[in-house]
Amino acid sequence: MNKKLIFYLIIVLVSAACKNNSVRILGTIINPAVDSYIYLDELKGNGLKPVDSMRVTSEGSFRFKKEVTQPSFYLLKSNNNNFLTMLLEPGEKITLKVQRDSLNEPVSLTGSKGTELMAEYNKNLQATIKKMTGLHNIYEQNSDKPDLPKLIESLDSLANIYLNEINTYTKKYIDDNLTSLVSLVALYQQVAPSVYIMNPAKDMKYFLKVDSSMFSLYPAYEPVVSLHEQVKELAAKVNGDSIASPASASGTVAPDISLPTPEGDTIKLSSTRGSIVLLDFWASWCTPCRKENPNLVTVYNMYHKKGFQIYQVSLDKTRDAWLKGIQDDHLDKWIHVSDVQYWNSIVVPLYKIESIPANFLLDKEGHIIASNLRGERLQTILAELFK
Repeated sequence: MNKKLIFYLIIVLVSAACKNNSVRILGTIINPAVDSYIYLDELKGNGLKPVDSMRVTSEGSFRFKKEVTQPSFYLLKSNNNNFLTMLLEPGEKITLKVQRDSLNEPVSLTGSKGTELMAEYNKNLQATIKKMTGLHNIYEQNSDKPDLPKLIESLDSLANIYLNEINTYTKKYIDDNLTSLVSLVALYQQVAPSVYIMNPAKDMKYFLKVDSSMFSLYPAYEPVVSLHEQVKELAAKVNGDSIASPASASGTVAPDISLPTPEGDTIKLSSTRGSIVLLDFWASWCTPCRKENPNLVTVYNMYHKKGFQIYQVSLDKTRDAWLKGIQDDHLDKWIHVSDVQYWNSIVVPLYKIESIPANFLLDKEGHIIASNLRGERLQTILAELFK
């Protein structure tokens, strides 16, 4: 074999290798905005890294070409609120058509198995979110009706059914795709801000399962490394935490809280021992919380003289908003505390709060009797306790 032939063979082999690692994205945006751009970002362990941008043609077409050496997550986006998460693998040629304002719900998508799987999951997730939104709309439409407590109980029951359904679907989705990075994404899906489908306390088996599979397949990939570290921390907390999750630990002494009042004094939760106490987590920005507050006023007036107290903890962002919420809802009769740190409040991890309103009913020794009591259900239990 002569040297010239060897030279050409090397060029062909190198070109073939590059081609195998090359990912092409051919897209069409329906009814594109004038002079609009589309962006491609790579998901790294500590955030997003801009990769490329493309001006969308007047017909709505765009294309990207990227060298990818292993399956990796990318975001195709028009802005930070409108994006499609993609799992790109070497050699893929992806063709997709999307609506201008909803990239995360492609009209059509071919050429990327991982991205197709995530789009399929998102379709089911959006259906659940739509049903949950429908429940909220029913609540808003009936917020001034006299039978609201019964309605809330019914809506809560339906919401739990929908959450259980998407939780079951997510577990099957993970089991069916355990060798794909899409299983990692499924662990952290939400139906509302801070309302996660998978709960480490209840679903740790799946966090460990995904971590084990992904870390053996992609030990150097940044999102997998991040997952591995997070799962180690979660497992240690779930297995070694001396305080069980209050939401499921009836009979456990409620972890103590020591936070400032609006007047600047510090009142401990433990200082309420000797009373039946409703420990309630709320915020002025939380519409369901505000709708439930009149019920709290009612039960407080009914049972306070018999030994009932409310210790209300706010997750507000500002002191002014917190105080205005207290004033507007006429809540000044009971104990209010807050560190005004929003979801960074120290009570969030202490009580493993994932959404508000949330509450725990405590006996006179501070043991948890029940949790998440609202409307007529709260009234019924208090009536039994103070019979």
